[in-house]
Order: sequence, then structure tokens, then C-alpha cells
Amino acid sequence: MTRLTLAIPSKGRLKDQAEAWLSDCGFKLRQIGGERGYQAEISGLPDTDVLLLSAREIAEGLLSGRLHMGVTGEDLLNDLSGNLYAEAHVVRRLGFGGANMVVAVPDAWIDVSTMADLDAAGALYRQKHGRRLRVATKYLASTRRFFAARSVGEYRLVESAGATEAAPASGTADLIVDITTTGATLKANGLKILSDGLILKSQAALTASLGADWSESARAALARLLASVEARAAAESVVKLTAHGAISDDTAINLGLVDVRGPVAFCAKNTAAYAAERLCTEGFGPVSIEKIDFLFRAETEALQQLLKKI
Repeated sequence: MTRLTLAIPSKGRLKDQAEAWLSDCGFKLRQIGGERGYQAEISGLPDTDVLLLSAREIAEGLLSGRLHMGVTGEDLLNDLSGNLYAEAHVVRRLGFGGANMVVAVPDAWIDVSTMADLDAAGALYRQKHGRRLRVATKYLASTRRFFAARSVGEYRLVESAGATEAAPASGTADLIVDITTTGATLKANGLKILSDGLILKSQAALTASLGADWSESARAALARLLASVEARAAAESVVKLTAHGAISDDTAINLGLVDVRGPVAFCAKNTAAYAAERLCTEGFGPVSIEKIDFLFRAETEALQQLLKKI
């Protein structure tokens, strides 16, 4: 039986954040082979092999079907896939690793602030110099799609192997398409983002391959993983209310309480204090409010959505 293969980034902040997120969901990792090891053991999730790979390798593995699950950037998934919906399924966006894919040009290009300006500048540049503007990027497919959608054609791509933001200053390209979080590095290199040059808002995402071999064993491990992931996410937005006496159905409906069982109910965090006060005034006091770590339900919605696709 095929075991579930789960990959997370092998180094840097993204690795630390992915490990912390898994631990928060109840799955602790222990890297095998020291700091240079590329495998890890995971507690609480049997029949699972954890691999430590680069974010790009994870995206490639998910799209090819070599990996079942992985944590990688949406920017890479969109760039490497010609039809992401058919090849992979984003199970949950994780709220870290956020970045924007943007078009940036030199600050000195004072007459270029939009993609339309860039198209016009490209035509003039080719007329004057006899060649197209060079665009340095690691995101070739995404750049082609975005430029075509904006009717920009006077350019050629230069695949970037190093620090893309330095390409215009070094003379290897005229402008760039790259990932940025704050824009500080672009500014430090004398670049500005075009006003309509946002290609994609990206963040790390737990993603499943639709082309992997989903054996019975792999599906069982998947079910356990997603049950905990969804239970942890559900617990972040609700609290547990415990009243003095069984809460009536009418009261629960009026106050937006869910999963009512006698004196116990769950409520959105931002309305919990109001609900507790109302319960007290209606004779259900005293009422306690408790933070919860997990909220498991009989059916895992994320799992059901994925099973429909695989």
C-alpha cells in the first residue's frame, strides 16, 4: 500500500513556519539525519513519509503526482501548472509566506507607471534600439500570461537564476517580474511597482496532488491529517460557553449559538461576551467562556471536497 507523502520546505523561515503550523495542529516533526537530512518523522500521523524539499520541488512534485500533499507557495503552483484546477487542489491557505508577484521597472522611467505605458515604451524602445525590452524573472509562464492579458507584446524573457531585483542595475535586463513582501528590496535597487502590475497575491498553502496514487492507506492518513487541520482552524474562531441549565433552542437561535448540548454551546469569539451576558439575563447564568484548541466534527468538509476530486 502506498504511504502518504507529505513535503514541507527544507530551509528558511518557510520551513520554520510550516513546522510550527503542523505542531499547532498536533503533528510534531523530527528531522532525520541532522540539519542536512531531507526526511522527517511525524508524530500522530502513521503511514506518512515526510520529505524536506525546496518550495519549487514541492510544487513540481504535486503537479507531477510524485507527492500526495505539500506546503508550498501559490505563486509556484500557478507558474508551473498550465491547468492548476485539474492538477492540484489547494486545501487550505496557511496565512504565512505571503508575497505579491509584481512587475517592477526602474524609478528613472518616469513616464512608465502602468502596463499600457510599458507596452508603449516597449514599442518605442524596439523602434529606437532594434530589440525588445528584456524582462528578468523566475516566473516565466505567469509573466507570459499576465503580459498577454494586458496586450503587452514588445518584450522577451530572461530567466533569472539569482537575485532578480539586481538584473536592471547589472544590465542583464530592463525590468523584472518578481515576488516581494514589503517592496523594500525593490526600492533599494531603484525599482518601482507598476500601479496595475500586481500579477498574483501569494501565500503558503497546504496543497494536494490530484494525480498521485491515492491508495487506501494514503487516504486514511489524509483523513487523519485533515481532521486535525480543520478542527484546529475551527477552534480559532469559536469559544465554548457553559451555562447553568440547558439552553433552549429559541435562545440558541437568537444568540447564534451552535452545537448546543444541554448547557454547553459554541459561539463566535467576537460575540461570546454578548451571548454570555444575554444568557445570564435570561436565567441561564452563571456562564463561563472557555478557549478551545480543537473542534472536531463528524464530517471533515475539506476532506470531502478533496475526495470528490481524487
